[in-house]
Amino acid sequence: MHRSADRATPTIRTPHSPPSPRLEVGASPQSQHWQSGYSRALALTDLLALLFATAVATAWRFGFESPEAGGTDSSVSYVVVSLLLTGIWWTALTWFGSRDRKIVGEGPEEYRRVFRSTFMVFGWVAIASLLLRIDLSRAYLGLSFPLGLVALALSRKAWRNWLIRQRRLDRFVSNVLVVGGSRSALRITQTLDASPASGYRVTGVWVPDEPGRSDEHLNIHGRAIPVLGTDRTLIGALQVAEADTVIVTDTEHLGHDGVRSLAWELEGVDVDLMVSPNVIDVSGPRIHLRGVANMPLIHLEEPRYASASRLSKTAFDLVIASALLVTLSPLFLVASIAVGCTSKGPVLYRSQRVGVGGIPFSMLKFRTMEVGSDSMIDSLRHLSEGSGPLFKLHEDPRVTRVGRLLRRYSIDELPQLLNVIRGDMSLVGPRPPLPDEVAAYEGHAEKRLLVRQGITGLWQVSGRSNLSWDETVRLDLDYVENWSMVRDLQIIWRTLRAVVAKEGAY
Repeated sequence: MHRSADRATPTIRTPHSPPSPRLEVGASPQSQHWQSGYSRALALTDLLALLFATAVATAWRFGFESPEAGGTDSSVSYVVVSLLLTGIWWTALTWFGSRDRKIVGEGPEEYRRVFRSTFMVFGWVAIASLLLRIDLSRAYLGLSFPLGLVALALSRKAWRNWLIRQRRLDRFVSNVLVVGGSRSALRITQTLDASPASGYRVTGVWVPDEPGRSDEHLNIHGRAIPVLGTDRTLIGALQVAEADTVIVTDTEHLGHDGVRSLAWELEGVDVDLMVSPNVIDVSGPRIHLRGVANMPLIHLEEPRYASASRLSKTAFDLVIASALLVTLSPLFLVASIAVGCTSKGPVLYRSQRVGVGGIPFSMLKFRTMEVGSDSMIDSLRHLSEGSGPLFKLHEDPRVTRVGRLLRRYSIDELPQLLNVIRGDMSLVGPRPPLPDEVAAYEGHAEKRLLVRQGITGLWQVSGRSNLSWDETVRLDLDYVENWSMVRDLQIIWRTLRAVVAKEGAY
C-alpha cells in the first residue's frame, strides 16, 4: 500500500488511553531479572578463579612459606599482595563492564572486556610497583596473570555453554516486540529462530501506522505471532507480546521523531530498545558506527574476500598442512591399508571439483565407495535427501563398511592436505563444488569461487550434511564476505569439535 510522504507521525500512546502500569509491562519477573542472577554467579566464579590463580602462583613460587614483598620502608606478605591483587582485578572486571547484562553470554565482546581489564590491571601493577619501589616477584606476576586470564576465560566459557543449553530449552530467553512492517518482522523472526543461542524470541509485531490487525498473525514454525496495529498503544502491544525487548526494524512506520518518542515512552520501564539496520550476514569487523549530524550511520566496509588470498593465509595453510601430514602419517598408513585390503580399486579417489576462479582441479579423498559408484548416481538420484543440486543419501548403498567408518570421523578427507600444499585448496574456505553444482548456480552463488575452497568451513561446523542447499550457499558467502584470520582459527577449532561429535557426517 502506498503511503503518503506527508503522513502524520503515528501516535505512540493515544491521548484517550491511560498509561498502563509500568510494572505490568514486559515478561515474567524470571525472564526480566535472570540477567542479575547470572551476573552475580559470574562475579562469584570470577572471584574464585582469581583467588585460585594467585594462590597457585604463590605456592608455585614460594611453596608454603610466608614470603614478603619488599619495599623501601616496609614489606608485605604475599598473602596480602594476592588478596589486594584479586580485589583490584575483580573490581576492574566490574569497571570494564565484563558482567554487564547487555553483553553477558554474547561471546566475543564479553571475552574482549575480560582480556582488556586483565591487561590494564597488569599495567597498573607494573607502574605502581615501579613508582612505589615495591619489589614484586616477576615469577609470581608472570604466573598469576596468565593463569588468572585462562581461569577467567574457562569459567566464562563454561557459563556461556550452560546458558546456551538453557536457551535451547526455552529458558532465559528475552521476548521481543518488533516495531515495523510485517515483511521485515518475518525476516528478523526467522533469523532469531535459526539462532536459539542468541536468547531472543519474537512474540509480537506492532505496526503503529496501520489500522488494527487483531486477527492477523505471523505463522512461523507452528508459532502464531500476533500482528498489532493502531488499535494498540506501545504499552498495550508490549503487554500482548509479554515482551521485555523492543526491536525497531522499519523506522518509517514511526515517522521522523518516532524513535525518539519511543525511547521517551520506554523511559523507566524495564524494557530494552534496539534498532535493527536490516543488515544480515555482515560481521563485526566490517561494521563501523558513525555519528553524522546527530544521526547514527552504519558504515559497511567492502567484502573482505581479497584478503583471503594474501600471503599470510597461504603461509599458514602450507605450514599447518605440512605439519599435519607429518603428524598424521601413521593414520594415513592405517587408512590406506584398510581401504586397499577391504575392497578392490585404488586407495585414493579423485573427485573433479571447481576451484577459485572457476578452474577445475582433482580433489583427493580416501576411497569410501565401490569402484564405479559414480555411474550409479542417476539411478539413486530419486532417493536424494539433499535440496537444490546437492546429492545426499544417508544410507548410501555404494559406501563400503570401512568407508562408512572413515566418513564418520572425516578421515576420508585427510588427503586433501595434499591439495592444500599444491595450492588447489585452503584449510578453511567454501565447500568445494562439483561441476554440476556450479552449472546450477543462481544469484550470487558464484561468488563462492572468489577464494580457494577449503577442507573445512562454516558449512562444516554448522551442520555438515544436515544443511540445506540455500543454507550452505549462505554460509559460504558469509565466509567470503567476512573473512579474517581469527575467524579461520575459530572454524578450525569448531571443526575439531564437530568431528569428535560426528555431527552431520555420513
